[in-house]
Amino acid sequence: MQIYDEMRHEETVRAHYARFSRWLSTQSPETIARKRAEADLLFRRVGITFAVNGDLSGTERLIPFDMIPRIIPGDEWRKLEAGLRQRVRALNMFIRDVYHDHDIVRAGKIPAEQVYTNAQYRPEMQGVDVPLDVYAHVAGVDVVRAGDAGEFYVLEDNLRVPSGVSYMLENRKMMMRLFPELFVQNRIAPVAHYPDLLLETLRSIAPAGVDDPNVVVLTPGMYNSAYFEHSFLAQQMGVELVEGKDLFVDENYVFMRTTQGPKRVDVIYRRLDDDFMDPLAFRTDSALGVPGLLTSYRAGRVALANAMGTGIADDKSIYPFVPDMIEFYLGETPILNNVPTFQCRKPDDLAYTLAHLPELVVKEVHGAGGYGMLVGPASTKAEIEAFRERLIARPDGYIAQPTLALSACPTFVESGIAPRHIDLRPFVLSGKEVTMAAGGLTRVALKEGSLVVNSSQGGGTKDTWMVD
Repeated sequence: MQIYDEMRHEETVRAHYARFSRWLSTQSPETIARKRAEADLLFRRVGITFAVNGDLSGTERLIPFDMIPRIIPGDEWRKLEAGLRQRVRALNMFIRDVYHDHDIVRAGKIPAEQVYTNAQYRPEMQGVDVPLDVYAHVAGVDVVRAGDAGEFYVLEDNLRVPSGVSYMLENRKMMMRLFPELFVQNRIAPVAHYPDLLLETLRSIAPAGVDDPNVVVLTPGMYNSAYFEHSFLAQQMGVELVEGKDLFVDENYVFMRTTQGPKRVDVIYRRLDDDFMDPLAFRTDSALGVPGLLTSYRAGRVALANAMGTGIADDKSIYPFVPDMIEFYLGETPILNNVPTFQCRKPDDLAYTLAHLPELVVKEVHGAGGYGMLVGPASTKAEIEAFRERLIARPDGYIAQPTLALSACPTFVESGIAPRHIDLRPFVLSGKEVTMAAGGLTRVALKEGSLVVNSSQGGGTKDTWMVD
C-alpha cells in the first residue's frame, strides 16, 4: 500500500518543506526535547485539556502536540478551499430543501426513507425560515490525502457542533512562541483572525431589525469534553459564555440573567446537541437547555448557530449523496471526491462488506470520535467476527469504505522522527458569505500504523501551515 509522504518524495524534500527541513537539520535532540517539555507545561498552565467521554475518573488530559508542522502549498490550498466552499454551499441548500421544498427527494436523488426516518431529521424544523437560508454556519470538514499522488478526499462533514478550532489557534500560538524564527523565514498564512471571522458570521445572522446583536456561546457546562474550547472562543470573541440555566424565554424572546437585570439575546452559538436544547420540545429530562427556545427560534426572535436539524446533512448514511447534491443544487462537478462508500442497507453492498471485512473500515452511521467502528486490517479475527454479528443484525446502521492509505507526516515519537498518519479539519464559516482561515486542525495518529487520529483514541495535533 503506497503512502503519500507530505514532506518527501522518495529521498527528495518537497519544495514547500525545504526551508523547514533545513532548519530542522540544525536542531539538536536536546533542544527539541526541551521545547517539547516547555510546550507541555504551557498547555497545562493555560488549561488546554480535554475529558474523554465515558471516562468516569474525570481525568483531564493534554492532547499531545507535535512540533513538526503539516505544510500545504498555496496552490493545493486554493483548490482545497474551493472544494470546501462548494461542498458547504450544497450542504446548506440540501438542509433547507429537506425542511421546505423536498426537491431532491421528489427528484429521486436521495431515497425519502434515508431522510425522513433518519434519527437526525427534526420534523419540528419543517417550514422554519432561518436567516440567509444558512443552517450550518460552522462546518468542520474532515479531509484526508491518499494514494500515490496524495489526492484529497472528504472523509466526513461535521455540521452539528464541530469542535477543535481552539487547538488550531493554540497550536499556532505555541509554534510562534517556541520557534519565532520559523515565522520570519516562511510566509505562513495567519489563522489568529478566526475568532473575528466567527463573530462577524454570528452577527450577520441576527434577527431582522437588530443592528447591534447580543451574541452568546451556549455550553453544556464545565464537565463537557470541549469546555475549554467553549470558554476560549467566548473569551476571544468578547462575548458571554452561558449555560442553559442562565437563559430564559419571555414572550418568545430569549433573555440572559445578569446582575443588572435581564438582557436580550439575539444570537446563540450553541455547543450542545439538538436533543438537549429545549426540554419542552426534545428530551424532557434535559437540564442543559432553555425551555421555550424552539418556539422563540421558530418565531424568528433568536438565531442559532448551527441551526437545529443540521445533523441530517452530516449523518454518515447521507454522506454518499453529497456529490449528487453538488450537481443537483449547483450544477457543478464536485471539486473534492468522497471516499467510495458501501451502504450496508443495500443487499449487494452488505454482501460485499461481509465478504471483505478484513480489508474495510466499517462505521456506524451515527457514530463519532472513532467509536463504533471496525478498522479491518488492524483488527483481530475475533473482533471482526464479533463486528460481523452486529452488522448482520442491523445493516442499515453501517457504511463501509476501503481502508485508505492516509498520507503521513514526519512526527516526533519516542524513537525519534518517524512518519505518522494524519488528517485535516478545516473550518468553513457561512453567513452573508462563506469564509475560512487558511489552515485547520491537523490530527495525527501517534501509534505506529494506526489510522485513528481522534484525541480520545490517542491521537495528537500539529500546526497547519499554508505557505506560498
